[in-house]
Amino acid sequence: SCVKVKVGGLASDTSYWYRFTAGTDVSRVGRARTLPAPGAHVTDLSIAYTSCQAYACGYYTAWRQIATQPFDFVLFLGDYIYEYASPPNAVRAHTGGAATTLEGYRQRYAQYKTDPLLQAVHAAVPWIVIWDDHEVENDYAGLQGERLQPDFAARRAAAYRAWWEHMPLPRSLRPLTGNGGAATIHDRLDWGNLARLQWIDDRQFRDPQLCPRPDRGGGSNTVSLRDCPGLVRESARTLLGAAQERWLAEGWSLAHPWNLLAQQTLMARFTREAVNERALPGTEAAAMQGRYWTDGWDGYPWARQRLLSVLAERKVPGAVVLSGDVHANYVADLRLDPDDAGGPFIATEFCGTSISSRGSSQSAVDAALRFNPHIHYGRSQERGYMRFVLTKDRLEADLRVVAQPTDPASAVASAARFVVEAGKAGAVRAG
Repeated sequence: SCVKVKVGGLASDTSYWYRFTAGTDVSRVGRARTLPAPGAHVTDLSIAYTSCQAYACGYYTAWRQIATQPFDFVLFLGDYIYEYASPPNAVRAHTGGAATTLEGYRQRYAQYKTDPLLQAVHAAVPWIVIWDDHEVENDYAGLQGERLQPDFAARRAAAYRAWWEHMPLPRSLRPLTGNGGAATIHDRLDWGNLARLQWIDDRQFRDPQLCPRPDRGGGSNTVSLRDCPGLVRESARTLLGAAQERWLAEGWSLAHPWNLLAQQTLMARFTREAVNERALPGTEAAAMQGRYWTDGWDGYPWARQRLLSVLAERKVPGAVVLSGDVHANYVADLRLDPDDAGGPFIATEFCGTSISSRGSSQSAVDAALRFNPHIHYGRSQERGYMRFVLTKDRLEADLRVVAQPTDPASAVASAARFVVEAGKAGAVRAG
């Protein structure tokens, strides 16, 4: 069972401490934080954000450091659990096989929440959460499972219910009992007069991925545009769904110096082979060049183009995209045309790595980076989190990396620092 408590009458911009009692059991003391009043003058905002904490891959070392820092909130961008059965080389084994039922998902969350470092950070810092695929099944799209299972809607409903039960979410976000457990999780908040944060759902309303692997029927693949021309020809395809696209387009703030978008996966184009002709993404002029991963924004280039075009047309100030999913640290400039080296920056992207989930080989990332000059930093072997401090004039990003992910007592240190100046998109390496 779960308990959802709604407390009223609280002052704005204030920390509160609480605990729960049940019979003779008393929880540890937790800390909550209320938002600044709408339009209130705010000098700074401090965020820790991360994603992807596969229990079987390592320990939650980064959470230990986050729990000791004065963050205003944690932003978690999905894959809180992994539905898989444990692999043979698991650092810590999952209990039971793959989670597919309500009871199985509940058991998986219960096991993850036995981790003392995860418990500590939940008690110390308020959270904002969204889901990605592994809260349900790898690479699912809407009501389509990776292997086109006929009963996938029931599985998704069970997974959404367990996620809602175990995450710091209000009763109002309880999933429906039908329609695959449909729930609206995208939302926005204003941090006084300093920043608007919006977070979105790129799983529930997306069109299925094109050109899946022959052995799966659904899910992702890495394809060339020559072999999967629908990526550029089918312009109506969406990652967010039409309604959520409209909601996001209408939600950007011209009154705040910063507009933050929290979402699941790398938005910057990431081709794995050369693109020799300059062309807007999603056009035939690309001469069917490039090689792309279809589960991310590269699989939905027209949807990305629509989003960035709104930012450009409305001159949205301080647009910064915060991403996860790919188990690597990336820092990128976002342009309407990534091949136009002289084109204006539309936004800055920080794609944070995982808490514990393993990334691809660094050699593979290095081989691809030479085709993606808009990506300034790419490290797939780093585990940890990103620390952001915003003021009216600048955003400071600190990439915090765990030295040894299989050691819960490992050191956590800065791998790189970047700065974004207010009114000037693009990240600059600091120090």
